[in-house]
Amino acid sequence: MITVKARSTSGPTDPFKPTTVDLRDPRPADVLIDIAYCGVCHTDVTHSRRLRSSTTRYPLVPGHEITGVVSAVGSEVTAFAVGDRVGVGCMVDSCRECEDCRAGLEQYCRVRHVKTYNDLGWDGQPTIGGYCEKVVVDQAYVVRIPETLPMQNAASLLCAGITMYSPLRHWKASAGKRVAIVGYGGLGHLGVAFSVALGAHTTVLEVTEDKKDDALGAGADGYRLTTDPETFTDLAGFFDLIISSVPADLDYDAFLKLLARDGTFVNLGVPKGPIKVEAFSLLAGRRSLAGSLIGGIEETQEMLEFCAEHDVQSQIEMIDADRIDEAFDRVSAGDVRYRFVIDISTLADV
Repeated sequence: MITVKARSTSGPTDPFKPTTVDLRDPRPADVLIDIAYCGVCHTDVTHSRRLRSSTTRYPLVPGHEITGVVSAVGSEVTAFAVGDRVGVGCMVDSCRECEDCRAGLEQYCRVRHVKTYNDLGWDGQPTIGGYCEKVVVDQAYVVRIPETLPMQNAASLLCAGITMYSPLRHWKASAGKRVAIVGYGGLGHLGVAFSVALGAHTTVLEVTEDKKDDALGAGADGYRLTTDPETFTDLAGFFDLIISSVPADLDYDAFLKLLARDGTFVNLGVPKGPIKVEAFSLLAGRRSLAGSLIGGIEETQEMLEFCAEHDVQSQIEMIDADRIDEAFDRVSAGDVRYRFVIDISTLADV
């Protein structure tokens, strides 16, 4: 076993405290990674504070936006070597045998994909996230960080980035397409960057004006308020693709009417209640309402290469480990531009 320093919480109202955790010794196909940075995702808050009905296994070490450097490899590892810059995202295993896994869509594994933390591996042992000094992961679920991508800015790409990149690619955002991104936040700011880089006409739909300058500065062609009824009149039938990054209960009928014929509304957020929509909102214009879940390992690597080529980076606020609870409060309040990243070198001695 490998004993390392970490930060964990012991309950939904308990603060994060320094601790030690035991990691498995690397198996033949495993990579041992010295973690440099770990992003803070809203999912971390959800699990840590048990905001939904999902089970949280305490004590919990969250974190699934991990970047670091390989410090050891197992005897069968061929994809990575000591010193490589690497990342680990939202999953660390899957069945590898189902149709989806064979297609490189491990996120839709028909058995289950093993989450990076708050899950059980196939050996029955709990998975431990990136608020930690090191992580041990099978090489098949590790990605390479291009040299031109700063490690701290690459961290959030491994969840927020791939969550946005995957639907934009799947629904073919490109030159001549008109794309709307609902919510200019942790996911949305990356969605705009990707959409612009793909050549699509890109509009941000937000509830307030305060992020307008940021969005337009990032290349968005338009910025409209969803609190303004004229937005839904002016833009009726305009968009080929709308991607919503917000977890709010939206008026889906109103948003669907913004789609052109054969347009698609993709929901990434998880609202508290069921999604409700009138059938005619879909029938008119042959519109679609869809969902999307992160991306597979191959697509995540593709995304990182795309980011390096087009200089797409997550906009971050760096924090030390003593500020995790503060960061959680601010994430819950929407008070971050646009992702928190923990400097793992600041983990206190235990």
